[in-house]
Amino acid sequence: MADNRPIGVFDSGVGGLTVFREIMNKMPDEKVVYFGDTARVPYGDRDPMQVVDFSRQIVRFLRTRDVKAVVIACNTATAPSLPYLRAENDIPVIGVIRPGAKGAVTASRSGKIGIIATAGTIKSGQYPKEIHEMSPEAEVFGKACPKFVPLIEAGKLHGPETGEVVHEYIEELKENGIDALVMGCTHYPLLYDLLHEECGDGITLVNPAEETVKELREVLAERGELAEPSADGRLPEHEYYCSGDPASFKAFAAKVLPQEVSEVGVIDIEKY
Repeated sequence: MADNRPIGVFDSGVGGLTVFREIMNKMPDEKVVYFGDTARVPYGDRDPMQVVDFSRQIVRFLRTRDVKAVVIACNTATAPSLPYLRAENDIPVIGVIRPGAKGAVTASRSGKIGIIATAGTIKSGQYPKEIHEMSPEAEVFGKACPKFVPLIEAGKLHGPETGEVVHEYIEELKENGIDALVMGCTHYPLLYDLLHEECGDGITLVNPAEETVKELREVLAERGELAEPSADGRLPEHEYYCSGDPASFKAFAAKVLPQEVSEVGVIDIEKY
């Protein structure tokens, strides 16, 4: 069996494009409908139930595009929303936290694991919860990094200013003796070079997007819903939507994705 319906992917903004990029690389036959809630970003300081309501609206929109599965490509939205979205939908809904936790447990030799994320994700306690379910003896050290996303969205992925902020956040985690560090916000893999430089070879950087796409593939395979390659070998045409400024969405996407984003639809997400 095969199913060529698209996969829905959403984020509070544009960071989830790193998850989308991973789907493009690992599952090239799959069409993706991406939605970035750029008018209401960031989610990190919002009430968790408000984030749940936002996520419900986005999934209702994605389902109008006949998606066969939904990936919450946002740690801050995954933490409060995943149980509700799974209970309310008859298609698979996959978050990024449990796959990220699994990747960290696999990568760590000492059981000392660092988490960098938004304040909302750290406050939720979901990463330690998931990690301790898999490895009860693990020590988990969380660090909220509120300065990262503004720097990333301003395109400051390199240079001394961002390097100083990386050092500020990571130094404390290094002092705790971690040997695995989860990039617990979908923006953060864009700082991989600076993070790797700061952490050195003794700390494995864990990108939850990679583990999330593995889980997505497994779930769709079990359901017989992997896409069939097109007869002419052409890749699928993805769809992009946001709730804010499409020009800034395109500009950021150009830095992240291997192909040009020519059209971005603007959605009044409050209608959903």
